[in-house]
Amino acid sequence: MQYMLLIYEPEKAYETEAGQASLMEIVGKHMALSARMRDAGVIVSGDGLQGSETATTVVTGAGGVQTLHDGPFAETREQLGGYYLVEVGSLDEALVWARQIPVIDGGKVEVRPVMVY
Repeated sequence: MQYMLLIYEPEKAYETEAGQASLMEIVGKHMALSARMRDAGVIVSGDGLQGSETATTVVTGAGGVQTLHDGPFAETREQLGGYYLVEVGSLDEALVWARQIPVIDGGKVEVRPVMVY
């Protein structure tokens, strides 16, 4: 079964010089985790995302009328920063990998099964 491991972090945490140093440390940890996932044969894909200021959201309203909005739709301090798509045998296995994802303090990893059609 495939699971999406969605990484949410406060973007502003990386704006300072100390934040940039933390980001470089975390990126190194992501590279190591990706290698372990490849070695275990569980990773399908994974990437970081550009900042939320680059997002455009398509909103579908009543009657199917669509509008475009700059930025992400969610009104939150944390933003989706990246993901891993893994193929494992169970939610428990997906959670083992999710717990290894490096995030800054306050970061979150959402684990969600993928609906493969």
